[in-house]
Amino acid sequence: MITWKEDVLIDANIEEVWELFRDKNIKRIMPKVISHELLEGEETVSGAKHQQTYSEGKRVETYVVHTLVYKDEPNEKYKQLNFILAKAFNTTFSFNLIKENDQQTRLIYEGENKGANFVGKAMLKLAGGKQDNKVVLEFLERVKKEAEDT
Repeated sequence: MITWKEDVLIDANIEEVWELFRDKNIKRIMPKVISHELLEGEETVSGAKHQQTYSEGKRVETYVVHTLVYKDEPNEKYKQLNFILAKAFNTTFSFNLIKENDQQTRLIYEGENKGANFVGKAMLKLAGGKQDNKVVLEFLERVKKEAEDT
């Protein structure tokens, strides 16, 4: 199992940062997402399901993303998601935005990637943690840049 928890302070209002996590803006912060379509429920509630297609090099994967928790309050925003990739990896992650002041927001990005079967578990044991953390830090920097450039 691989876990992560990192945070970044963003010089932007919490509402501006939260807007980046809306369906219509998802490609701005996740450029490898090819499509992201609502299948069930509503975007802004727990229980929503989206079909997402993602490209990593020549490999393209499609899976269903489940919104486990959705919280939208003035001083805190929280979204927890889960999907199973290639029947091998069970990934759960969350974005927690905390209002530091009117022009600063703390983003906490946390998650875990578990093997969903023997092959997935074996592959995660062989994977390098440094590369995974690099991906997490790059994501945080992308969100920070998008929010501060708005």
